[in-house]
Amino acid sequence: MADENIIVNEDGTRTDEAGVNITNSETLSETDRKCPNCGGTMDFDPESGKLHCPYCDYQEVIPQAENAPASAVELDFLSAENKETNCNWGTEKKAVVCKSCGAETIYDALAVSSECPYCGSNQVMEAAGEKTLAPGGVVPFKITNEVAGANFKQWIKKKFFCPKLAKESAKPESFTGIYLPYWTFDTSTVSSYTGKYGKDRTVKRKDSNGNTTTETVTDWFRTSGIYREDFDDELVLATNRHDSKILNALAPFDTADNKSYKPEYVAGFAAERYTLGLKDGWEVAKKSITKKINSGVSGKILREHNADHVTDLKIKSTYNKITYKYLMLPIWVSSFQYNGKVYQFMVNGQTGKVYGKTPVSAWKVILVVLLVILAIALICGCGSIVGFFDNSGFISGMPIF
Repeated sequence: MADENIIVNEDGTRTDEAGVNITNSETLSETDRKCPNCGGTMDFDPESGKLHCPYCDYQEVIPQAENAPASAVELDFLSAENKETNCNWGTEKKAVVCKSCGAETIYDALAVSSECPYCGSNQVMEAAGEKTLAPGGVVPFKITNEVAGANFKQWIKKKFFCPKLAKESAKPESFTGIYLPYWTFDTSTVSSYTGKYGKDRTVKRKDSNGNTTTETVTDWFRTSGIYREDFDDELVLATNRHDSKILNALAPFDTADNKSYKPEYVAGFAAERYTLGLKDGWEVAKKSITKKINSGVSGKILREHNADHVTDLKIKSTYNKITYKYLMLPIWVSSFQYNGKVYQFMVNGQTGKVYGKTPVSAWKVILVVLLVILAIALICGCGSIVGFFDNSGFISGMPIF
């Protein structure tokens, strides 16, 4: 069944109604796995780590090829053939042909997996396309949507300033499981540095009246040296389609607990390709590594010289043995609407950690401010808090309720 909005041009190319080019992509047969008992399509089950039939509860171990690596292989960054690739596919589309029923549907080119809207079969597109890298590994879901929902309920209950109606409108059962793309980088660094360290000492002085005062004086000394540090799995989010602040707050992920990529692991889940290419990903990683090196050098100087301060640091670093992995990490995503605004939250699909944005009740904020002012008045020994109010009945411009 072809999409009715596809336009076939004279040269044989296909576009949608907006004129966006469409390229064909067949699904991978590995995830069109039918249950041998009832014929239903099986999904990956986070609880068991197996393929699971939601209709008759049949389970099947995901097959592993002989001599295949158990986890993602570290690849040499400098010799990567596609290291210059920094594709952002934007609104490009793909025509996907379902191997189960033959239906043709249109998807965003960034999608790696989805579900056929006609027969419900899991559709996992090719692992790599033109000018793209294939995922090297996947950190499978370990948290089910039920557990994610329960974690969310506990999380939002603790948000005191979140309005009650907002908490009641949130529906934790409406989760979407999605694998998001990440780069990880390993490197050995050697840094030469120069700087100054300061050591504090207390000095006593007498004034003209004979009174003794003390003050802290810092003596400064020059220093230089070499600092070495190895970095393992420096994590970089490789998509710009989601709120990076929320995703960063879901860290850490145990990236060492990854499986060598097989499409069966994403069966039943959505997944995305990267929009931040390998080369740009390394530049992001270097910024994070540089901050950690600066902190490490400062700590080294403080320890070696029993110092109190470090300043004027100048550091030059070299990066050796740079390797990378392209991993897909599990996230549960949901949202709720309150007062016409959508608030998104996410759950780490490996650890169950929750983070998101919630609305703030102005009335609760005002109440807390009033209570704080009352507490200060009582602590100060005031017999009355009348002095905090002006004649118009306002506290610092706020109405009294």
